[in-house]
Formats: sequence, C-alpha cells, structure tokens
Amino acid sequence: SAVGRGPEVPFSSEAYRVSAASRGKELRLTLTPLGPGPPQHLVFRFGMSGSFRLCPATQLPRHAHLRFLTRDSPPRALCFVDARRFGSWRLGDAWQPGRGPCVLSQYQAFRENVLKNLDDNAFDKPICEALLNQKFFNGIGNYLRAEILYRLKIPPFEKARTVLEALKDQEQARRKKNPSLTLSKRLKLMRENPDLLELCHTVPMEVIAAEKKLFDPDHSDNYAAFKNWLQCYLVPGMRSLRDRSGRTIWFQGEPGPMAPKGQTSRKKRAQLKADPEAPTPKATTRASKQRPRAAAKPPKLAAEEEEVADRPRKGHARRRKAAAAPASSEPEVPVKAKRSRRTSARRGRGEA
Repeated sequence: SAVGRGPEVPFSSEAYRVSAASRGKELRLTLTPLGPGPPQHLVFRFGMSGSFRLCPATQLPRHAHLRFLTRDSPPRALCFVDARRFGSWRLGDAWQPGRGPCVLSQYQAFRENVLKNLDDNAFDKPICEALLNQKFFNGIGNYLRAEILYRLKIPPFEKARTVLEALKDQEQARRKKNPSLTLSKRLKLMRENPDLLELCHTVPMEVIAAEKKLFDPDHSDNYAAFKNWLQCYLVPGMRSLRDRSGRTIWFQGEPGPMAPKGQTSRKKRAQLKADPEAPTPKATTRASKQRPRAAAKPPKLAAEEEEVADRPRKGHARRRKAAAAPASSEPEVPVKAKRSRRTSARRGRGEA
C-alpha cells in the first residue's frame, strides 16, 4: 500500500504458492512460483497489532499493507494488516540476528541457551525485564511474562539470575537422582511441577492450541475468550508497575527487591471486570469545576461538553457550552465568578 513502511517486494508471477514458518516473534513467508523463477522470502515482525487476514478482494481492510491475491472467483486477498504500523518485513530468508532459539519449536535448545549463559549481564536485571530479552526468550512478550510469573508466584522484580540459578541446581539434582528418566516421564514431571522455563513453552502453547482465534479483536466472542483465559495481565485486582524500559508488568503480591523506586503500585479496579468496555473517565478541568451541576444529560451532549471542556478556556467557548446544555426543571445554582469591570459598572448604575 502507499502508506506501508516496508520495502517493495520485487516478485512477479502469474501463480505462486504462499507457505510460512515461524520462529519466536518472527514469521517467514515463502512465495514459490508454480512456473519458472526463484522463490521470494519475506521475514515479518508483527509489532503490537500486525496480523494476517483472508478476505474478499473487494473488501480490503484498512491498513492492509501487503496483499496476496488468490485465483478464486471472486478473488480473495491474504493481507498483512497493521493499523499502528509497528510491524515490518524485510527481504530474504534470514532470521533477525541476535535472537535465541524459539521457546515453542526449539524448546530444548532454548532451555540450554538460558542455563549455560547465566553469567550474561542480561540476568543482572529483574526477571520480568530478562523475560523480554529476545536473545534468550525469543517469543515471550508482555502479557506472557505476567502470566508465567503469576503462576509460579515469582515477584517480577526478583533478580533474574537468582531465579534461574535455582532451576539449574534443581535440574542437576534431578539428573543425578534419576539418570535414566525416559522422555515420557520427563514430560509428565514437567506437567505436574513446571518450572519457569517450562512455562515459557507451555503457556504460549495454551493460546496456540485454543480452538478459537483468541487474538482477533474484530470477533468479540473470540477476544472475550482470550480475556477469560488471562489470569493476571489486565485482570481486576492485580497490581502493576512500569519496568525500567517503560513496559507495564502486572503481578500479585510484593514486587520484589529490584522494584523501581519512586513508583506507587497501581491496582486494577475490580469494577472494570463488570464493564470492560467502559471508557476511562477524563481528568476534571478547572472549567468543568466552575460549571454548575445540572440534570442528567444525554450521552451525546455529555460527550460534546467533555470535548469542549478540554479546549482552551475562552468566554465564548464557555457560553456555547452553556447553550448546548439541556433545559432543567430545577432552578440553577448561581455560579461564583470574578466580577468583570463591565458588570461592576452596570451594578453601579443600578441595572439588573
């Protein structure tokens, strides 16, 4: 599309197949011509809102930055949709350098990569920040780290090395005690008593294995199922703090010894669970404080008044706002305001 930030794709073919492979937070598309010609590879990162959708070619969604047309009649389009444009794609088949093994498809390599590199500076940080480091936790994001730490009751601002060294010691003791454990028995132990690295694999697998498309906000039932699956992230009653990179971590209990100083832990109010779609109330401005209380207003007028209240305070703007208010059968409460020179002069002449 004209507003897409990704590079042009130098690929031309009358007919081709699209296949995909994923690794951590990246996805590689391969466009293979059905006739002569080399394949074209694209590697995508999705940002916060990127996704693929299959839709009629005549009903393209907004922000469809790449479109792959089918030969159906009528044709459909496989679209890369990214409203915020945080996602990206690049040409070639190489995964981004510096990313570790995938927590899903390369679990054993992922686990070994973490435990053999615990002297890395990345593990001097709190565990909640280390979990976002894609060099070691390729595929873990903000909501997943909250869910993983919550299930194990680990304070988010406990030092990462302290948490993970305990796993290393447990694993060595387990191998000495049962050197001949079969794979099935190891998997059974993992399901019954999962550690942090095992949950980095099984928690995202729960989302992938779900029958519904939990991440599609256009389908309210599916998105509601995702919100019901969450146990900690954005859940009423949980606490939250911002880590040193500015990301909000949700948790329960104490934050841990490395919590940022000067922050007050915020709690998500329980009342939001009853009405998750309720809009966040705006901060009260001085202009709104000066306005007398009136009878209940229709939602549309109330919204218009809030919008006007956020503008610079001018006399004519305030008068327009007063005119927009519906009539009330109750007498108005007089408004205290500074007397202008004109008002004082009128009263000096005895005018009403």
